Amino acid sequence: MNTLPYLQGYSSEILAQVQTLISENRLRAVMEKRYPDIHDIRSDKALYDYTIALKNRYLKKSSPLNKVLYDDKITLKKQALGLHSYIAKNHGGKTKSKNEIRISSKLRQVPEPLLRMVVVHELAHLKEKDHNKAFYQLCCHMQGDYHQLEFDLRLWLTMLELED
Repeated sequence: MNTLPYLQGYSSEILAQVQTLISENRLRAVMEKRYPDIHDIRSDKALYDYTIALKNRYLKKSSPLNKVLYDDKITLKKQALGLHSYIAKNHGGKTKSKNEIRISSKLRQVPEPLLRMVVVHELAHLKEKDHNKAFYQLCCHMQGDYHQLEFDLRLWLTMLELED
C-alpha cells in the first residue's frame, strides 16, 4: 500500500477505499466529478477580497486582517495549507498588532470549495488560536461541510502528488 501522507490519521477502511481508487486509476475521475472547476482567485488582491468577504460575513467583530496572500514558501509536505500569524510590535509604549493569513501558492489551482475551507480555517484562528472543539465548531459554522472539504482537499493533494 502506498503511503498517503495527506491522509494520515484516517481509518484503515478509508485508506483502503482511497488505495482502491488509486490502484484502479479512478481518483482523478472521482475528484473531477465532485469538483469540475478550478477557482479563478489567482492574485493576492483577489485572495484578500475573497477572505475579507468571508470575514465580514461571519466574523465582523474579530480583529482586522492586515494582509492575506499566497505564499510560495508554505510547503504542503509539512501538512501546512495556510498560516495565520499574529504579530505584536511595541511602538513608543503602544502595542500594535497585525493579523496575516498566508495560503500556500499550491492552492491557486484547486476547486473553490477547497480553497474556501482553508480560508475558513485560517479565519477561525482570529477567534480561536488552538485547534480545539470551539475552533472546529467555528469552522463548521462558517462552512457546514468543513470536515468533508478538508478530507476532499487531502484527496486532491494526494491525486496531484501521485501525478508528479
